[in-house]
Amino acid sequence: MNDARSHLFGVLAGLALAAGLVLSAMIGTRAWVRVRESHNISVTGSARKNVRADLIVWNGSFLAEAKTLIEAQNILKSDATKVRGFLATRGVTNAVFQPIKIEEVRGREYRDAKGKSYDERTFSYRLTQPVEVRSTDLDRITQMDGATATLVEQGVLFTATTPQFLYTKAGETKIEMLGEATKDARARAELIAQQGGSQLGGLQSARMGVFQITPLHSTQTSWEGMNDTTALDKTVTAVVTATFSLK
Repeated sequence: MNDARSHLFGVLAGLALAAGLVLSAMIGTRAWVRVRESHNISVTGSARKNVRADLIVWNGSFLAEAKTLIEAQNILKSDATKVRGFLATRGVTNAVFQPIKIEEVRGREYRDAKGKSYDERTFSYRLTQPVEVRSTDLDRITQMDGATATLVEQGVLFTATTPQFLYTKAGETKIEMLGEATKDARARAELIAQQGGSQLGGLQSARMGVFQITPLHSTQTSWEGMNDTTALDKTVTAVVTATFSLK
C-alpha cells in the first residue's frame, strides 16, 4: 500500500515538473519574442519647404436686370463688351465667359386697396454672367483684381471674389519631401539608439502622414491635410513614421 502511494506521488511530482518545464519554456519563448519585438524603434520625421504659388484663379461676375428678358440681355451684352475691353487692356486674352444664369424676380401684385386679392407675376429678369481667368502671371492678375472699380464706374454691376493662389507642383514636391522626412526620421532614430546604447539597423517600414500646404508662417494643421489657396507664399510639410531595427 505504501509502495503504491509512493509511486503515485512520484508520478504526480513528475507531471508537475514536466508542466513546470513546459510553462517555463512558454514564458521564456514569449519573453524572447518580446525582446525581439523590442529591437525595433519607430520615429516620426518631417520636412518643410517654403514655396510660392505658380497659378492664380480669378473669378468675377456681372449682372443686368430689366423688366423684359430682351432688355436685360441687351444690357448684359453691352456690359460684356466693357468687361472684355477691361481684360484686354491688361493683357488677358484667355478669359472664360461661363453660361449666363437667368433668374425671374417674382412677387405679388395686389388688386384691391386692402391687399386681400393679388396675382403672382414676374417683375423683372436678372441675368448674371460669370467669368474666370487662370494665369501664371500672378502679379498682373493681382493688379487687375484691384482695378475692377473702373468697371463699376462705367455702370457695370461687377463683383470679384478673392483670387485663389495655387501651387501646381505639389506632386513633385511631395516625392522629394518624403525622402527628406525619412532622412529626418533616421537621424532622430540614430540619436535615440545611441542614447540607449544600441546601433540603428535597416528600415523596416515607413508610413506617410498627412501632406500639408499652409500659408507661410501659419500654425494651421488638419488631420485630413491642407491645400491652402489664400496665400501667395506657402509652406509645404511632409511627415513620415518610420520603423528601424536595432542592433
